[in-house]
Amino acid sequence: MAALVGATALAAALLGGGAGAAIVGLSGGSSGSSTTPSSAATGQTISNTTGSGDVSTVAAKVVPSVVQVNVTTGRGTAIGSGVILTADGRILTNAHVVQGAQTVTVTTSDGKKYQAKVVGSDTKSDIAVLQAQGASGLAPATLGDSGKLAVGQQVIAIGSPGGLQNTVTTGIVSALNRPLSDVGGGDDQQNSPFNRQTSNVTSGPSYTAIQTDASINQGNSGGALVDSQGRVIGINSALYSPNSSAGSVGIGFAIPINDAKKIVDQIVNG
Repeated sequence: MAALVGATALAAALLGGGAGAAIVGLSGGSSGSSTTPSSAATGQTISNTTGSGDVSTVAAKVVPSVVQVNVTTGRGTAIGSGVILTADGRILTNAHVVQGAQTVTVTTSDGKKYQAKVVGSDTKSDIAVLQAQGASGLAPATLGDSGKLAVGQQVIAIGSPGGLQNTVTTGIVSALNRPLSDVGGGDDQQNSPFNRQTSNVTSGPSYTAIQTDASINQGNSGGALVDSQGRVIGINSALYSPNSSAGSVGIGFAIPINDAKKIVDQIVNG
């Protein structure tokens, strides 16, 4: 059964007192994973070149502006990513990353950890804003213009898939203005994997996405999708997978940064 899942990993103790853990998508449905990704693991995957910018140059510029987000909930722990907006610790991430959060910890690319609070979230657009406590001197990301994107344009995704912080992957813009309702089901809502995956959520996200083949996996949620100049043009948010444990198959989705900026402004300024 195909599934569109939020690209964040949620480890929860299995019912019955077992020692295993489950990887859960937006719906809270689980797959049979037996281990929990380690938040301490780090790694980086870099391709050769993309468009007019060398990937290593772009990565060096953008990685310091992307954080790992670790969340504890009543069900277990979650791993996602976030994009630094201000030097004093305002951070953009996905609403589903921090849904039900009891505590939130953000870790910068150089390993510094900060406790954070959720300033606000909008589940419909899947956008949330965090504030890292006592932070200063952080590296804000440069935000681009998602209205100028073109299909086939080279892009780079940065985040913490599976807790592997500072991971960099490359691809292209596969499609623009992709309604999530089109994915796997179209008008047949009963066959929509997105609806199946969010069937127990009162109001699931309904944004129009950037589709990319850059590898996005659980833990990338809230991370940056950037152009070849290192400008953030989208917030990685979901992936389409033939089953809940298959990982990336080259169909990922990001919230256009122009839309995200509007929601951030509403959350911060009312």
